[in-house]
Amino acid sequence: MKIVGLTGGIGTGKSTIAELFKAMGVPVYIADSEAKKILASSRVVRSKVISLLGASAYTNKEPNRDYIAQLVFNDPDLLASLNAIIHPQVHTSFKLWAKMQDAPYCIKEAAILFENGGFTQCDATILVTAPTKLKIERVLARDKTSLKKIQARMENQWEDQKKIPLANYVIENIDITSTKNQVQKIHKTLLSTCVSSL
Repeated sequence: MKIVGLTGGIGTGKSTIAELFKAMGVPVYIADSEAKKILASSRVVRSKVISLLGASAYTNKEPNRDYIAQLVFNDPDLLASLNAIIHPQVHTSFKLWAKMQDAPYCIKEAAILFENGGFTQCDATILVTAPTKLKIERVLARDKTSLKKIQARMENQWEDQKKIPLANYVIENIDITSTKNQVQKIHKTLLSTCVSSL
């Protein structure tokens, strides 16, 4: 089974794209959701995160997400250290999940697939893009957060122009009808590629 990485900056609509692939029967693994589970459930991770960020990183064994985000999204070194704790666990989880799937290809959705080098473990990659103004509008509507916090997160992700040359496919996610057409086209291409490589 081929592994197809799906990525894009905050507010591009990766989750929407993932759902469109899922609706066509493609197994989809959401790395960010798994990372949140690991942050909450792994004792080893909890211990390392507390060592890195302090006891306030957890409240009654639950991650204090606002506190963690406030620290790491304003400090690239801290963010890199946090990712170094969580990402190996996510990678192990993904490998176990992938072994249980039965499909020509699966999708691994991850926000920083290019930034952390995860794209090298994929057979192909799909980058989701959108204009900056639209990305900010989407996140403001979704997360009820501040513009300052959104910009801090954006600054920790590569700009689209840096990622586009590394991607096999690019979906510009502005209009849902156009987006669906782009997803269906990529799906057909991936299926034919999987069949031809057998």
